[in-house]
Amino acid sequence: MEIDRKFCIAPMMNWTDRFCRYFFRLISQNALLYTEMMSTGAILYGDATRHLKMHIDEHPVALQLGGSVPSDLARACKIASSYNYAEINFNCGCPSSRVQNGQFGAALMKDASRTADCLSAMLDAVELPITIKHRLGVDDLDSYDFLRDFIGSISETGCKVFILHARKAWLTGISPKENRELPPLDYERVYQVKNDFPHLSIIINGGIANIEEASAHLRKTDGVMMGRAAYHNPYVLAGVDQLVFGSDRTIKTREQIADEFTQFVEEELANGVPLHAMTRHILGLFHGMRNGKRFRRYLTENACNANAQIGVLHEAISRVRTAIY
Repeated sequence: MEIDRKFCIAPMMNWTDRFCRYFFRLISQNALLYTEMMSTGAILYGDATRHLKMHIDEHPVALQLGGSVPSDLARACKIASSYNYAEINFNCGCPSSRVQNGQFGAALMKDASRTADCLSAMLDAVELPITIKHRLGVDDLDSYDFLRDFIGSISETGCKVFILHARKAWLTGISPKENRELPPLDYERVYQVKNDFPHLSIIINGGIANIEEASAHLRKTDGVMMGRAAYHNPYVLAGVDQLVFGSDRTIKTREQIADEFTQFVEEELANGVPLHAMTRHILGLFHGMRNGKRFRRYLTENACNANAQIGVLHEAISRVRTAIY
């Protein structure tokens, strides 16, 4: 199946779980969704089904995988391949100390040979597309020559899709949150990569806040990846299918999305899923609207109760409807 990566929603730790992805899919039918990063250890030695399962309506979804041992990555890919993912993405961009202790994430950019070995093992293990997400550089290894050589080396494995977070990473001295904000964005460097590697698919990530910005990047790259802007204000995705993918579907209202998500929540509550595990992802649905703060506050204060049921969500939505009508 051909994957259209013109618009992607980034893998976000502790956020893009299956409940979040189902919610995003209600807003956009075409965006490529990504899981949270999953380590090879979680899949090989943990509850693989719990980590990998997804609702059929989430597709297309890409799995992001973290690790640094080629044989473990190959085994994890084989296990994941039975869960109907559209692609498997290799994380070479996360700078957290926990990930560094596992010798993977952004630290792998310092060793292009090892990174290539990991990707080769993944490519050999499964028929799924294998892609890579990385930074512009790490620490003092942040010249364009370094980036060009890294991409050139990795592309020799047969990897054809590169997702570039348009910042470098500092491996020490600042937090993961600061690593998403303090290193300056350099979109021009990503554009130069596309010029130098026209045969590769280059997806740009970092600081993209709306569809207008995404459209501007699409004139110079093959795709865009939006992260936290979509999570905090998810209705920013409402026009993606029409403006990016050319769909003629009618854009759903926020209320329609809330009602459809409510039906999903009822099904999952019956399966024993706590209400808060699902509603925490929709707090920003009515961002910027009158009574949107009341919606968010009511869910925040009441969905966490151990016995919270669907009535909490109904009540939160009714507080917004009161403002609309």
